[in-house]
Amino acid sequence: MSLIVQKYGGTSVGNIERIKAVAARVKTWRERGDRVVVVVSAMSGETDRLLALAKEIQARPNPREMDVLLSTGEQVTIALLSMALGGVGCPAKSYTGGQVHIRTDNSHNKARIRNINGARVEADLDAGCVVVVAGFQGVDEEGNITTLGRGGSDTSAVAMAAALDADECQIYTDVDGVYTTDPRIEPRARKLDRITFEEMLELASLGSKVLQIRAVEFAGKYRVPLRVLSSFKTGKGTLISFEEEAVEDAVISGIAFNRDEAKLTVLGVPDQPGVAYKILGPISEANIEVDMIIQNVTADEATTDFTFTVHRNDYEQALEILHSTTRSLAAREVSGDDRIAKISLVGVGMRSHAGIASRMFAALAKEGINIRMISTSEIKISVVVDERYLELGVRALHYAFELHHADGGC
Repeated sequence: MSLIVQKYGGTSVGNIERIKAVAARVKTWRERGDRVVVVVSAMSGETDRLLALAKEIQARPNPREMDVLLSTGEQVTIALLSMALGGVGCPAKSYTGGQVHIRTDNSHNKARIRNINGARVEADLDAGCVVVVAGFQGVDEEGNITTLGRGGSDTSAVAMAAALDADECQIYTDVDGVYTTDPRIEPRARKLDRITFEEMLELASLGSKVLQIRAVEFAGKYRVPLRVLSSFKTGKGTLISFEEEAVEDAVISGIAFNRDEAKLTVLGVPDQPGVAYKILGPISEANIEVDMIIQNVTADEATTDFTFTVHRNDYEQALEILHSTTRSLAAREVSGDDRIAKISLVGVGMRSHAGIASRMFAALAKEGINIRMISTSEIKISVVVDERYLELGVRALHYAFELHHADGGC
């Protein structure tokens, strides 16, 4: 008998028929003899509806009251799914995050889980019930309802799996696993049977929307076996494993990309200690996250050019801050470009194979794609290109590294 934690997202529980389908799926696991905890999101579109209602009342709603409002979406789903399970002869109990003692900090709208008391859930499982838990939410030390931010249900599921020492945490979505890249861009993209936590963490951070990065971090930290599956068709999905357990020996596991990038450049800044902080300090204070950074000392070695990227939504604010702060640095020029994109190769095999970067650059050059910035790590190479070349670049790299073959990426 295994203990399985399953998470179903908004599209998986988007209407009554889909909720009934989830109940039928859960019942098959129970009939196999497994103990099952189900974590659910709000029905598709419900969170956006609640947000819109709040905005009709206040332009900037009170964060505490917003959490009280948004948490109701999942409460509807847990009750309906528990009813559906009862209707197919599968005893079930529903709980909000607070009722199963998911304790968080007090950062409303973006809370982080501190601990979970799984005693109540364990007792219900021992009594033969399926436990249905509201994802995305918890309570702080004072009993205030908190939410974990967009995609927080994935994190809730992984946290429950860790607290209960589950055999596996299964994330059911509208895709049937993790692919070598987005099949909408490259139709020959191949579903991976297995990928390492380290690779999945990179892919999630670089733009892959299959799993939330916080959930992957949590699973890796507490060594929770994680599997991505489809709610709409059968299959084994993709297992996210630890590197030593991986069976695939591909150099490159996947290609991630992000369209939401913008680049800012400061030219001719005096090359002196503290200049990077003087440029990026005000950006950080505005709560703008910086991604890639490049600094080049000019030929006269007296000045330096500084380039970095931010999310496109932060571009205008970051540019305004730069114009203000660099005046005191006597910078020669400040410029920006919000029509760029980032393409990244990810694979643990890079550690033991040389020539990956040159092969990547050659493939892009063959298609006439100019590289604007480069960033590397042990298992990742990222390049910034003009946005119009994004899809061509992804397809070219997918072909160059033979990722459409089961033994590709070598």
